[in-house]
Amino acid sequence: MELLNNLAIGFNTALSLTNLLYCFFGVLLGTLIGVLPGLGAVATIAMLLPATFSLPPVSSLIMLAGIYYGAQYGGSTTAILVNLPGESSSVVTALDGYKMARNGRAGAALTTSAVGSFVAGSIATLLIAMFATPLSNVALAFGPPEYFSLMVLGLVASVVLAHGSLLKAICMIILGLLLGLVGTDVNSGLARFTFDQPEIAEGISFVAVAMGLFGIGEIVRNLEHDSNDSRIQGIPSVGSLMPTREEIRRMIAPIFRGTAMGSILGILPGGGAMLASFASYSLEKKLSRHPEEFGNGAIEGVAGPESANNAGAQTSFIPMLTLGIPSNAVMALMAGAMIMQGIQPGPSVMTEQPALFWGMVTSMWIGNIMLVILNLPLIGMWVRLLAVPYHLLFPVIVIICGIGAYSVSNSVFDIHLMAAFGLFGYLFYKLECEPAPLLLGFILGPMMEEYLRRAMLLSRGDFTVFVKRPISATLLALALVAMALVIFPAFRKTREEAFHEEE
Repeated sequence: MELLNNLAIGFNTALSLTNLLYCFFGVLLGTLIGVLPGLGAVATIAMLLPATFSLPPVSSLIMLAGIYYGAQYGGSTTAILVNLPGESSSVVTALDGYKMARNGRAGAALTTSAVGSFVAGSIATLLIAMFATPLSNVALAFGPPEYFSLMVLGLVASVVLAHGSLLKAICMIILGLLLGLVGTDVNSGLARFTFDQPEIAEGISFVAVAMGLFGIGEIVRNLEHDSNDSRIQGIPSVGSLMPTREEIRRMIAPIFRGTAMGSILGILPGGGAMLASFASYSLEKKLSRHPEEFGNGAIEGVAGPESANNAGAQTSFIPMLTLGIPSNAVMALMAGAMIMQGIQPGPSVMTEQPALFWGMVTSMWIGNIMLVILNLPLIGMWVRLLAVPYHLLFPVIVIICGIGAYSVSNSVFDIHLMAAFGLFGYLFYKLECEPAPLLLGFILGPMMEEYLRRAMLLSRGDFTVFVKRPISATLLALALVAMALVIFPAFRKTREEAFHEEE
């Protein structure tokens, strides 16, 4: 009954005309940036963060969430039609989806992708609604030691699941933590690491960091590889959108298996949706009676991974909404948007602002319905956008980034800061350092410091408080186990193979 009451509050909020429009704008823009390689949900959300200042909190979060899961839909369209994944999680879809298109079954592949994404997104949203309250109730029992240990676990998990070198991932986390400490110390009132620059006395601008790393950095990276050749040559005919009876029979089980796998892995810090799509593809290939069809147009190779990556995208909201712990770069940006609106992410959101929390959850159902309606009729238009050369797109993106960085505090210094982090973002790419752990550390660093200080004050400086309290000790033990797993050769090999496949 409580769940029904909460959903009623959510639908009452999400179905308002204003929020419906922002939801539609979010999923439309998300589909667009999913179709266009080189933009991505992270860069787009980073660019739009300043715009959220002038919006009501619930409308801005609904829009940003729509961009995220809309990008998962859009990435599959070009993956299937032109073998050009718009999102990293759509790489697996291209393996069999593109082969189906070349075999004259592009329409069936696109429908399978849309249906699988819709089913997975709807079920994953239901899981968020069902488990949000119990998780928040547990989280409300947390004290400062438990929150500190939980954040340590989140950072450790993001290191373990980060792409590439573990040492580089650890360095990025530490750099993010250090950047988060820049500014005025709340307790003493003294400036820390500001180098007598008054512009950063209140801390480094989150918008400048996010836009620089993921906006400007991506622009420079894409310009390095940009070619002006049209990328829509040789697009196969879409044909009939209806799968055959045999194809429907074969895609039902993979959709539900992919949904289950994505729902679980999406909660993990790091690339949960991407890992889920790879894991689903491997599982379907092992379970299939015709494994030789995989890589040659197996419909299971489209249904399973697409369901997994969309379910993973939805359930990645669970730790951010209920515990205040971002599970990936997009969730870190979402948490940053909430903080900019004066809302502290975590279990208190559900109790203090139920309309915001449940309005955002129910908007995901509405957004998934919008995506199904949008995706199939507009396929032709999305694909034509691939003909626009990137060198014509990037000036507009740079201008948007510049305006966004300046509008936060009307400071030219923030534009310079954004440009500097853009160069760092490109340098990190060259050094094969993933910037997402840095952003997670930047968001969690000040919060970890606050909870550490509170725990020390409550325990009168006794560090054993973190192991004396059962929940805190359990979380720290899980963090140690996660780090210990990396030592085992079998786990290291599996991890390296998973990310090697993505590349």
